[in-house]
Amino acid sequence: MKLRNLIGIESDKALILSERLNMLLADYQVFYMNARSLHWNIRGDKFFELHVKFEELYNNLIIKVDEVAERILTLGFTPIHAFSDYLKIGEIKESKDIHKGLDGVALVIDSFQKIILKQRELLKLSGDADDEGTNALMSDYIREQEKLIWMYTSYLNK
Repeated sequence: MKLRNLIGIESDKALILSERLNMLLADYQVFYMNARSLHWNIRGDKFFELHVKFEELYNNLIIKVDEVAERILTLGFTPIHAFSDYLKIGEIKESKDIHKGLDGVALVIDSFQKIILKQRELLKLSGDADDEGTNALMSDYIREQEKLIWMYTSYLNK
């Protein structure tokens, strides 16, 4: 008989899911700080519209940070919680001194592309583990973010 956690997911699969979720959490945390930086530091003729969009973005990202961390806890593990660890295990890197709107939008698109790939992997892993909670979360995030990529890409006129 395979060991299961408190919510009925095989322990070894829950461990793998929590490790991958922690990697996603790291990327979300760095992306969140990058979005705050874009909001604070954007300049130029598109300032007013991008200032608002970047605020919407970081408000959305902080919700996801909390949801991902709580999912890790639900699986029976500890979310990483030191920024130094986020920088070590995350794929998204800190951005500094981005002031041009188009550069900021390109950074957002790149970040979403990286996150979506991780979420697709988590979708497969959670399906294999019969982890409907993680599966539903990833599915919702992917659907939302695919549309955002389309919108941000359209803004760049690509």
